[in-house]
Amino acid sequence: MTSPVPVSLSPAQAAARLPEFTVIDVRAPGEYAAGHVPGALNIPLDHLSDAVPALKSASARGALLIVCASGVRSTRACDILSAADIEAATLTGGTSAWESEGHGLERPEGGRAIWPMERQVRLAAGSLVVAGLLAGVRYPAARWLAAGIGSGLVFSAVTGTCGMAAALSKLPHNRAPRSAAGLDATLDALQA
Repeated sequence: MTSPVPVSLSPAQAAARLPEFTVIDVRAPGEYAAGHVPGALNIPLDHLSDAVPALKSASARGALLIVCASGVRSTRACDILSAADIEAATLTGGTSAWESEGHGLERPEGGRAIWPMERQVRLAAGSLVVAGLLAGVRYPAARWLAAGIGSGLVFSAVTGTCGMAAALSKLPHNRAPRSAAGLDATLDALQA
């Protein structure tokens, strides 16, 4: 048996069919709380494997639309789901494209604007590389920091994973507000 091939939908295509979908946002809880596609449920990418049974149940009742900030994490999520024989579509360009095409985002009370994870990774990686190079002027061994970060970025590109994003997602500003529903409540809702 072959795995389902993920489908990519433009924001216009997804908006026209939005009521048909169970929308899953795979961004960090803080990103989700800052604004998401209306009706989206939050299952961070690093918890997706825990959610496979609930998502299989939800997909049996209707189509899944997977969303992130730019489409990178949602494409990765669709690949993971496809390997579990779960059909899902990804939103091309993510919530950034959704909002730039004039579609509204839901912003729960207490949600605050934060940078998308890709931008946070670029800032952290770039800062560490510059720090390693500058410190390397006085302490040559510090250049290994820049080399390590560069190697990590290459590994991230090759594997489609990002250890720095996983670490940054644990920071307080990337977590959902205390009032937001947790992952267990989301998984229960998917199986209902």
